[in-house]
Amino acid sequence: MSEHDQTVRETGSAFLPKFDAHGLLTAVAVDAATRDVLMVAFMDAEALEKTRETGHAHFHSRSRGRLWMKGETSGHVLQVQEIRVDCDQDALVLLVSPQGPACHTGAASCFYRKLDGAGLARLSD
Repeated sequence: MSEHDQTVRETGSAFLPKFDAHGLLTAVAVDAATRDVLMVAFMDAEALEKTRETGHAHFHSRSRGRLWMKGETSGHVLQVQEIRVDCDQDALVLLVSPQGPACHTGAASCFYRKLDGAGLARLSD
């Protein structure tokens, strides 16, 4: 990439997502009201397009090798209010309104534990 192209990506107004070698970029879902980090997942071009088209967070499942909409089986969808793009456009923050717990364990957030010495301790709600 030329220096000019990099400058356009980093400081310009064009949306030029920078997918990695696997065609993915990192997406962090954050509760739009509380600003709590809910989950981290990956998006490919199809997931990004579907998210923008529907307003519901879609991701690329690396384990299943396919597109999935968060909440497609549980009903706990993430309604996207805003998509923020980092400086080099290889990561996104999705400001969302969660319609139920974000974590597959039933926790409100996938980040419900913290390091506590050599182990993990559950955060209080």
